[in-house]
Amino acid sequence: MAKRTGKTVVLSSKPKIIGNAAVVGKKEGEGPLGNYFDEVHEDTTMGEDCWEKSESELLKRAVNLALRKSAITADEVDTIYSGDLLNQCIGSAFGLRDSNMPFCGLYGACSTMALSLIQASLAIETGGFNCCVAATSSHFCSAEKQFRYPLEYGGQRTPTAQWTVTGAGAAVLQKSDSPLSPYIAQVHIGTIQDFGIIDSTNMGAAMAPAARKTIRDFLTDTATRPEDYDLILTGDLGSVGSELLKELLMREDNIDISSRHNDCGLMIFDLEKQDVHAGGSGCGCSASVLCSHILNSMRNGEYKNILFVATGALMSPVSSREGESIPGIAHLVNIRTGE
Repeated sequence: MAKRTGKTVVLSSKPKIIGNAAVVGKKEGEGPLGNYFDEVHEDTTMGEDCWEKSESELLKRAVNLALRKSAITADEVDTIYSGDLLNQCIGSAFGLRDSNMPFCGLYGACSTMALSLIQASLAIETGGFNCCVAATSSHFCSAEKQFRYPLEYGGQRTPTAQWTVTGAGAAVLQKSDSPLSPYIAQVHIGTIQDFGIIDSTNMGAAMAPAARKTIRDFLTDTATRPEDYDLILTGDLGSVGSELLKELLMREDNIDISSRHNDCGLMIFDLEKQDVHAGGSGCGCSASVLCSHILNSMRNGEYKNILFVATGALMSPVSSREGESIPGIAHLVNIRTGE
């Protein structure tokens, strides 16, 4: 049975990630992690006639690849947990409508990969589920179309703006005895934090306070230190949010994560060469980094104990136009290898 300490849940079933896959677009493939992705598509339309269908195709490919690598069929999946940034999560719903898998749609903004992993893990922990899939996606063009301006507008990007990743990630979780598979040891559902940020081109600043609270609360719950982990990986704070996170933790909590921290939004692009301003963002940012380089590095023994802290800005185009502030959220998944 799961044990709860504070807001952190320790999973006795230790759900294993038996397979994972990441599919990305051309720009992501040109970045530092290009060789780690399962598929890199030069044509980011994916052969479709609109950007929303392109994103659905990315997700479908990532899920199918993860299942194939796990030697699992769709009929063996008890539930797939997935969501995206598009209105009513149509990227996931349309991408998976022919999959014949029970579907649970989620919205956690850019934190969705961590949220889907948490829901899949807790479902397995109950004993009622044996195999679940966690997935999410984003697409630069579909996100620009919904949240900012159509590409044809050619709007100028501010220095704090981030580049939505065109990519999808999927992970297959199962009760398994596989000794090499990473497993979910603990999960921590985040608490909404709203510090009054209204600039929708500065998501890093809006999400950093939520990441700070989640990391601080988890370390307190578990009586651990940053040095106890090989990596503390945030989702997509980018350069602005990452620096703010470290500053907040040091100033308010006397916690120094600088020697262990990295950010998916900083890893997926070369900030100096690729003109992405403050780094990567979008649901597909943390999903594609985790489901390629990070999990594969864990299988190879490079990392044995990591904190995956995906961050999200809980906003919509409507709320921004109405002058609402941007609430942030950060969900944490402790992933380990070995016993």
